[in-house]
Amino acid sequence: MGSAEMTLLSDTTTRWAAGARSRYLRALPLTALVIDLTIMLVVGLVAIVGRRELAIFTASADVESTLTFAGPLMILGWVATIAVAGGYRTDVFGAGLDEYKRVFNASLLAAGLAGVGCYLANFSLSRGFFLMAFFLGVPALLTGRLVLRRAIQTARTRGVLRQRVLIAGSRSHVDEIAVVLRRESWLGYQVVGALTPEYDLSEETATGVPVVGNANEVTALAVVMDADVIFFAGGSIGASSQLRKALWDLERHNIQVVVAPSVSDISGERIKIRPVGGLPLIHIDPPTWTDASRWGKRTFDVVGSSALILAFTPLLVFAALGVWLHDRGPVFFHQTRIGRNGEEFACRKFRTMVVDAEARLTELHAQVGYTQGLFKMECDPRVTRPGRWLRRYSIDELPQLFNVLTGEMSLVGPRPPLPIEVEKYDDSASRRLHVRPGMTGLWQVSGRSDLPWDEAIRLDLYYVDNWSMLQDLSILGRTLGAVLGSRGAY
Repeated sequence: MGSAEMTLLSDTTTRWAAGARSRYLRALPLTALVIDLTIMLVVGLVAIVGRRELAIFTASADVESTLTFAGPLMILGWVATIAVAGGYRTDVFGAGLDEYKRVFNASLLAAGLAGVGCYLANFSLSRGFFLMAFFLGVPALLTGRLVLRRAIQTARTRGVLRQRVLIAGSRSHVDEIAVVLRRESWLGYQVVGALTPEYDLSEETATGVPVVGNANEVTALAVVMDADVIFFAGGSIGASSQLRKALWDLERHNIQVVVAPSVSDISGERIKIRPVGGLPLIHIDPPTWTDASRWGKRTFDVVGSSALILAFTPLLVFAALGVWLHDRGPVFFHQTRIGRNGEEFACRKFRTMVVDAEARLTELHAQVGYTQGLFKMECDPRVTRPGRWLRRYSIDELPQLFNVLTGEMSLVGPRPPLPIEVEKYDDSASRRLHVRPGMTGLWQVSGRSDLPWDEAIRLDLYYVDNWSMLQDLSILGRTLGAVLGSRGAY
């Protein structure tokens, strides 16, 4: 096959892949619509049966006859309200809270409009049906969107539903964005190339992103590379007029534009965009680690740890007996860790290793070439037979609930570091000590021992700088899945 045929075949394959990718992405709003309609119909049937059968409604009512006309109108109005609120826009699927906010707010508006409409039209709609339909329907719709999101993220992780991305900017800025997009593969961005300033003649960036051309030729190169999205990073455009011209050109080719400022690892709650004189100024609120030390989080820790201790008492007794019966050694292992503001404390765990584990540590350090961070081996020969299942499901860490109760730790926070680790901290890593260490945290739900040291530090610093109670609740919920999945537990 000649070069011309090869080129033609490559172009045909690229166009076919682009068409298939576009069709899949365009199908997302339709998929969400079908899911929403199905949920509304099911919830409507449940509300009809519930209104008729549940004993809490004393007066009988012929709900079906009143819904012959009102039912379809309510469903169409509900769907239309979500659509007007932007709940079916392609860019809301897959990440962020915007999708859930739009569906939730639109549902409340639809309920209000339905109630007001029935009142103004003097229509006798069953109040029991109305309450059940919306009280069940709103959580059901949000759950349906959550299931769809999980499916989208899984597909993107496996290489489907991805968007081809070109990043324009200096090599250092390109690498910053490329590293994040590669790490968070569930976002669905596939980096296919970089566009650098004219003076940069390199063939690829330090992280291996190929340089496909100059940033001032962004539109032509985006078309050639079949890009879906262009990221404008630092150093990409010299003046605002150039960016505006590029936006006009890219608009003709239906290519999305994302401007990526040099701001990373900052939660959306701390970022506010306030246009002033046509300039979209980004305001960043101070880090929130001081909020993590207040009475609200401490009260949550005391109440939560007390409840968990009571709930897990049988499991604690069973685990303690298993450790002691194995070799008649100590049940608990106390290790010095560093807590808030650099204070030392004894971290409690069920003993999962042989009695002389610490004495054999130096030999294992030399064996695996240990340099820094928390030392863990996937097949550590010091782990006992009961210790394996204790570690697999993190049961060995349950005694830390008493550390939480006494105020040395928190239910959620950075991983409690060893003194030898703290000695090697630089100024940025020392920020982890601003808050109490936690039994679980972002490091726990993101891979645990599978994470490299730098990534564990980054996650802990993100938690410290962007703390919120909602984030704590989210981490606690995700911890259950991480523990049951046993990923990174050894």
